Amino acid sequence: MFNDRISYAGELAGAVTVPPAQLAHAQILPEAPRRIARINSFAERYDEWRHRLSLHIARFELAPDLAQDIGSARWFGGAATLLALSAVALAAWPDFSPVAAAPAMEIDGPARDEFRSQMIMPLALGADSGRHMGATRAVIPLRSAPERPRLDRVATLSAGDSFARMLQRSGVGTAEAGRVAEMVAGAIPLSDLKPGTQVDITLGRRSAADQPRPVEALSFRARFDLELAVERRGGQLALDPHPIKVDTTPLRIRGKVGPSLYRSARAAGAPPRAVQQYLRALGEAVDLDSAIGAQDEFDIIVDYKRAATGEVEAGNLLYAGLLRGGKPRQQLMRWGKDGRFYEASGVGEQRSGLVAPVPGGITSSYGLRKHPILGYKRMHAGIDFRAAYGTPIHAVSDGTVQFAGRHGGHGNFVKISHGNGLGTGYAHMSRIAVKSGAHVSRGQVIGYVGSTGLSTGPHLHYEMYRNGKTVNPGSVSFVTRAQLSGRDLVNFRGELARLQKVEPGAALNRLEPDPDAAEKPQREIDRLDTPQKVG
Repeated sequence: MFNDRISYAGELAGAVTVPPAQLAHAQILPEAPRRIARINSFAERYDEWRHRLSLHIARFELAPDLAQDIGSARWFGGAATLLALSAVALAAWPDFSPVAAAPAMEIDGPARDEFRSQMIMPLALGADSGRHMGATRAVIPLRSAPERPRLDRVATLSAGDSFARMLQRSGVGTAEAGRVAEMVAGAIPLSDLKPGTQVDITLGRRSAADQPRPVEALSFRARFDLELAVERRGGQLALDPHPIKVDTTPLRIRGKVGPSLYRSARAAGAPPRAVQQYLRALGEAVDLDSAIGAQDEFDIIVDYKRAATGEVEAGNLLYAGLLRGGKPRQQLMRWGKDGRFYEASGVGEQRSGLVAPVPGGITSSYGLRKHPILGYKRMHAGIDFRAAYGTPIHAVSDGTVQFAGRHGGHGNFVKISHGNGLGTGYAHMSRIAVKSGAHVSRGQVIGYVGSTGLSTGPHLHYEMYRNGKTVNPGSVSFVTRAQLSGRDLVNFRGELARLQKVEPGAALNRLEPDPDAAEKPQREIDRLDTPQKVG
């Protein structure tokens, strides 16, 4: 019985003899020998398979010793392995071709000059590169450097500056600056000099190191028709006025309106400022959108000056005319100190006056609304205009200032009476520019936009009154009229007749140059550019 069990277990375990301890254990636990037999069977089979594979591989020796059994099959197999490995090594042999490098940098003229400035070469070429090299120990500072015998400078007169202070900033001594200012004031009031006037100044050699340079020459365009020059003669300064020939023929431009009045006038040669004034003046007399046709003609006369030195100066619009079928339809001429336009009959009329005192959209209209600060509904007795802080506020028409100051929720407030029971109010100003009792003109700045009083931000609150009660400002359009009479009307009609005689383009005719001005250049650069006369 035991032999049968052992033989049976051996069959399960691949003919492996089971030890007695396992046999006794198998009798007690019949299932255990079966599990052990399966595990041992897999391991032993794997070992047997590996052993057989090793024996099979051992028959083939890939790297035999070629010094033994020369000529045998074993030796030829090793020689074949050697040749195969050698072929693989030669196939993987590295390439000895040149390694590709980055392309050479292209150096243009400026780059070459930059490189040369950092080399010793500039010293050999007289430092023609213009670079300033750092000082080395070989540089010995001079005890005193020689001064230039003369200095040419250009000074510019700034707004709010005085002529003497401008000269002092340019290096002129205090005494000479005052002397030159007095000489210039004898020829033209210093207040008439416009900001931006350029003065050419030539300073000579100083007598001592602690003394200012003396003025050798000074020249500038004092007025469009006058040039002033100061020169040192015999140690004393002398003023030489040089009047300039000026032609004051007004510039007259006529042409068809076409698809665009502005573009047609600009294409005809009218200055931009004159075209804007023309449209503004004509727009107060007629409706520019409906009353002007493409076949109508515009007639513009501008104040125009031409100097013999070549400069031109275009001034204000003098005459604004509109023709239809060759006949005048509108004739407006500037007249008086205020620059108002009057019709040919002497009547000045301005329709649809400046209703909006500031440029900007309406943010709150006239009527009941919920107050943004108080939180309940109440009457909004005006119109709010959107405007940035500091925007100028203009009077909508001529009038007298009734009140200017702090006014409760209005903050800084200005109230103007325009007559006939009409008045306007301007609230929340940051600054007031007029005083109570002052007379203001249409378009005059009376203050600046702010946020004083009951206000949530910068804006203008604009009110209008009729007989002391507020009304909707959008329902009122100002119309102002002026009538010339007597001697003023006669002079007006005489000037209008004179302008009507001006031929279109007459101001553009060739003006003979002033020979004195052409012969005497004043700037140093002009002296260099002007060929010198020989003999």
